[in-house]
Amino acid sequence: APTTKSGVQQPKPQALPKRAGPASIIVSPRQKGNPILDKIKSLPWEYADTPADYVLGVTTCALFLSLKYHRLHPEYIYTRIKNLQGRYALRIILCMVDIQNHEESLKELSKTSVINNVTIILCWSAAEGARYLELFKTYENAAPTSIKQHQSTTYSDRMVDFVTTPRSINKTDAVSLVSQFGTIRTAVNARHEEVAMIGGWGEKKVQQWTTSVTEPFRVQRAGKRGLQVENILGSQPVSRAPTLSRDVTRDEAMSSAATPALSRANTGLAKADRRPPSRLAQQTQESTADEEAFAAAMNEAMLPAKKTTASANESHELSKKRKQDEEPLSEGVMAALNKLRK
Repeated sequence: APTTKSGVQQPKPQALPKRAGPASIIVSPRQKGNPILDKIKSLPWEYADTPADYVLGVTTCALFLSLKYHRLHPEYIYTRIKNLQGRYALRIILCMVDIQNHEESLKELSKTSVINNVTIILCWSAAEGARYLELFKTYENAAPTSIKQHQSTTYSDRMVDFVTTPRSINKTDAVSLVSQFGTIRTAVNARHEEVAMIGGWGEKKVQQWTTSVTEPFRVQRAGKRGLQVENILGSQPVSRAPTLSRDVTRDEAMSSAATPALSRANTGLAKADRRPPSRLAQQTQESTADEEAFAAAMNEAMLPAKKTTASANESHELSKKRKQDEEPLSEGVMAALNKLRK
């Protein structure tokens, strides 16, 4: 142990023992008169103030609920769950099914259990409910190994587990099968007649073994569903649109260009077979109205063109006048320059 300068020896830190709950079931005074208490025989129980109805361990509690009472007071159980305030890891609702039409009530409680992290245990009698409480208290500190599946560690144990998977094949049959063929691969690939020669293997065992090693891994329903999906996908046309891993070829482009023309021709033929939506007189009136509207639109379109041509002519005439005015001035200037030179 480490020693300080003053000579005081400090003790070595040790892990604290796990806190154990009381040996008896703690019952809330609310449960006085409950017939479940008379049925608890194998374990002691005592009254104590607790937010839960039954305390079955350090982290386990239970609330008792009668469906008959729940129909009259549906808010009761929600208040009780709220008062727990997350104190226990495993919170159980021991529900007594004492009514005939219990489907809707149980459906509501199931939703509540999912939302509030609560486990619902159903019981149809007081003795059954008491037995549940006793079991939860008894297995409070039990190890999970009792409910775990045994895992084989050696090769021989795993081989026996594999061979005994089909029904009616025991460990003795597995040993005789492997000793006859030498390896698992040879036994799996063996024919029906070869397996039937093993001592102690009747027709039923041989049939189950050969069926187990030759049938597909997929379940028949799943296989049929997969075939249906493949047939549906095969019947649908393949998309010819360009993707990141596929470009459009020239033939596809030509076919895609020809497709709209064919569709337009087909739609034209279909429209020709239809009944005309209006009569001839209505069509003539509509055509004359359309011609008048077209003529008005053309006149409006021609007005800007006329305006532009008129403005162009005016600018051309102004430029001519300027040239005519500038020519005499230029001759006078030339005469003055000649005089100065002389």
